[in-house]
Amino acid sequence: QQMVLQTVAGSVELMRQSGLHPADLRNRVTSPAGTTAAGTLVLERAGVRSALIDAVDTAYRRSKELGGDDSDA
Repeated sequence: QQMVLQTVAGSVELMRQSGLHPADLRNRVTSPAGTTAAGTLVLERAGVRSALIDAVDTAYRRSKELGGDDSDA
């Protein structure tokens, strides 16, 4: 668990400092046939990207509903 937390925290800090898009950063640090590539492939096959996008969009829209904001999302 600690390794995962440190990896995520390091990735976020690297994105902040570099200003790179997350996909560009991933491409720079991913070795072909390495651990990141293998894990990313599993996530892509499982549709995690679209699920995360849908989850964030749904939460955002619900937040606007609860906040009484009638503007377009």
